[in-house]
Amino acid sequence: MIRKGLMSTDHIVQAHIIPMRRCNLDCGYCNEYDDVSKPVPLETMYERVDHLAKLGATIIMISGGEPLLHPELDQIIARIRSHGRIAGMITNGYLLVPDRIKRLNAAGLDHLQISIDNVMPDEVSKKSLKVLDKKLQMLAEHADFHVNINSVLGGGIANSDDALTVGRRALELGFSCTVGIIHDGHGQLKPLGPKELEVFNAVRQLSKRSFAKFSGFQERIARGQESDWRCRAGARYIYVCEFGLVHYCSQQRGYPGTPLLDYTTEDIRREYLTKKDCAPMCTISCVHMTSLMDYWRSPQTLESGLNAKIAESAARELVNIQSAGR
Repeated sequence: MIRKGLMSTDHIVQAHIIPMRRCNLDCGYCNEYDDVSKPVPLETMYERVDHLAKLGATIIMISGGEPLLHPELDQIIARIRSHGRIAGMITNGYLLVPDRIKRLNAAGLDHLQISIDNVMPDEVSKKSLKVLDKKLQMLAEHADFHVNINSVLGGGIANSDDALTVGRRALELGFSCTVGIIHDGHGQLKPLGPKELEVFNAVRQLSKRSFAKFSGFQERIARGQESDWRCRAGARYIYVCEFGLVHYCSQQRGYPGTPLLDYTTEDIRREYLTKKDCAPMCTISCVHMTSLMDYWRSPQTLESGLNAKIAESAARELVNIQSAGR
């Protein structure tokens, strides 16, 4: 992935695709789900995966909503792997059972991430260690793919020490662990308090290898500091919603708002050079990670304001599509 990324900037490195916006939970801080959407048809998902492969995407991550609600998820994963791409998934873990894990093995899943928000469920989140620990044990016994457990801080999480408990349990079961900082509804910075910062540093010390430790961006976020970086969203990283539109990320839906099947190398080149106004206070780890390999080259010479009319039109189109779909 890194070798390919360093050799050329004309391809996508990581793409998130949404086969299912509906979720079986309603976590208080989340804005990436609904409770009414139908699964995206399998043939439509095949078209999108095939086009992402054509655009050179190395990693294709499936998220939601809750992707395990999609009845043909295994076929989507297998389609990603048929192109030789890395297949990942973000799930709340509730629907995992031994047979389901074995089916994910057979489909060729490479990586799975579960975020666990607390030790005991509360009104903010039901993604608790108490509820999910048996699921984690099932994964430890049956999964052939890599498992990462992500704990979180901020955003109404009641007990910051829970993140440390979750991280230690993940390592005990043989998984990797990370810690995230809950952002606001636009993916922007919400700095941690003193106690949260203490726990944040303790969790980070549990894992010897971490992108966030290498780049330093997450430490700046935790301390309420801006990051000076070149966001390559729309180029090296894209987010494809359930309607098949390309967005910068999950928190900037509507920009650029182009249908994926119409997305070309020229779009990648344009967005690669476009400065993103939201970048200094951004907390979206996957975009930071994907953009890191290009920090040292190609200064961004296009202002995002140049695309304001396009973005406004795309946002209206997304609203119209959503209204018709409901």
